[in-house]
Amino acid sequence: MFKPLVSRLLSDYGMVVVLALLCAFFSVVTYSEQSPTGAGAGRQVAGVIQKQFGKSPRVLIAGRDQPDDAAFADALSRDLAAAGGQVLAVVKGEPKDAREALQKIAASGGQLDAIACTQPASAWLVFADLPSDFPGLGTPVVLKPQTYRWPNFLKAENLLNIANQIAVIAIVAIGMTMVIVTGGIDLSVGSLIALAAVLAAMFIRDYAGGATASAAGMTLACLAAIVLCGLAGAFSGAMITLFGIPPFIVTLAMMLVASGLAYILAQGQSVYQIPDSFVWLGRGADVLSIPNAVLLMIVLYFAAHVMMSRMRLGRYIYAVGGNREAARLSGVRVERVLMFAYIASALVAGLGGVIMASQLKSGSPTYGAMYELYVIAAVVVGGTSLKGGAGKMLGTLIGAFTIAVIQNGMNLTNVESYTQKVVLGLVILAAVLIDTLRHRK
Repeated sequence: MFKPLVSRLLSDYGMVVVLALLCAFFSVVTYSEQSPTGAGAGRQVAGVIQKQFGKSPRVLIAGRDQPDDAAFADALSRDLAAAGGQVLAVVKGEPKDAREALQKIAASGGQLDAIACTQPASAWLVFADLPSDFPGLGTPVVLKPQTYRWPNFLKAENLLNIANQIAVIAIVAIGMTMVIVTGGIDLSVGSLIALAAVLAAMFIRDYAGGATASAAGMTLACLAAIVLCGLAGAFSGAMITLFGIPPFIVTLAMMLVASGLAYILAQGQSVYQIPDSFVWLGRGADVLSIPNAVLLMIVLYFAAHVMMSRMRLGRYIYAVGGNREAARLSGVRVERVLMFAYIASALVAGLGGVIMASQLKSGSPTYGAMYELYVIAAVVVGGTSLKGGAGKMLGTLIGAFTIAVIQNGMNLTNVESYTQKVVLGLVILAAVLIDTLRHRK
C-alpha cells in the first residue's frame, strides 16, 4: 500500500520536487555577499548615524548619478532631516563632484561628523585620506551600508525577472498542452508570436494613431492581431481534421507561412511607432509589484486548469488523446475538439506575441524564434505525454518554471550559452525518456 502511494505522489508531484531541488542548488552556488541599495540602504545608514552621533550630526551624502544611489540619498536626507541632522551637501555624480563639495564645506569653515556613501562611492579615492587632504573638516567617518550574505538567485528582483521572462512561454504552453494531450503537435506557435507582434504594432501605427494611440485603440489593435492568429489556428485545425494531414506537417507549413507573412508585412524591419503606455501589459506592475504579464499568466492557468479538470470540454480533450476511436464511438465530436485545441493554441500564441511586443515596445518578425521548442519542452518537462491523453496544466506551469530556473541559474553561474543549450537538450531528453519508461511500465 505504501509503495503505490509513493509512486503516485512522485508521478503527480515529482516535478515540484525537482524544481525545489533546482532552486535549492542554485541558491547554494550563488550564495554571496550582498550590499543593500536604494532607499532601504539609506534608511539603514541613517539609523547608524543617529545611533553613533546623536540627533544633530553634520553629514555629507555621496553617491553616483544612478537611480538606486539617488533613492539612497533621498531616503537618507529625509530621515536625517526628520531627526534634526544637518545634511551639508548631497553629491550625485563622480569623485570630482565629491571633492568640490568637500572643498566648499572646508572653505566655509564647516565640519563633518560623517560621510554617508553608497557601496560604490565608498571606494572613491577622494575619501581615502581626509585628515591630510581636508584638515579643517575634523575627523569625519566614512559610513556605507552594511553588507550581508544572501543567494543572488533568491533576490526578489531575480525571482520576479524569472517569472516575467517565462510569462510568454508559459502562456503559449497552455494551448500547446491541449494540443499535445489530444495527441498532436503545433510547431507554428513561435512564428505566430512574431506575426501577432508585427500585426499589433502595425495596427497601432496605421489605424490607432501611432505614438498618440489611445488605450481603446491599442486594445482593439491587439485583439485584431490575436483573432487573426486564431484564424491561422483554425486553418491548421481544418487541414488536420478534414483532410487527415499529420499535425506535424500542417503546423510546420503554418510556421513557415506565418514567419514569411511577418517579414513581408514588416518589410524585414521592426515596427516601433507605438506609445510609451503600450508597455503597461508587458512591463507594468500594478499589484504588489508583480508584473502584469505574470498576473495574466496566473489567471489564464487557473482558467485552463478549471476547464481541463472540471469541465466537459476538458474531459473530451483527454478522451480524444487517450483513444480517438473510442471517444468518437462514445459520442464525442472529435473534429470539434481538435479544432478547439488548435484554435486555442494559436490564440494564446497571438496573446504571447502581444505581450512580447509590449515588453519590447515594438513588433519584429524575429520575435518568437525557437519558442516552439521551448514551449514544447515546458509541456513535456511538466509531464504531458507526447503520446496524448495525459498531462496537467499545473505540470506545464512547473515545467516552464523548471526551464526558466535552469537557464537563470546557469546565467548567474556564468555558464556559456552553448553549454546551456546542451543542458537544456539533455533535460528535454530525460523528460521524454521518463515518460516513455513510465508508459512502458
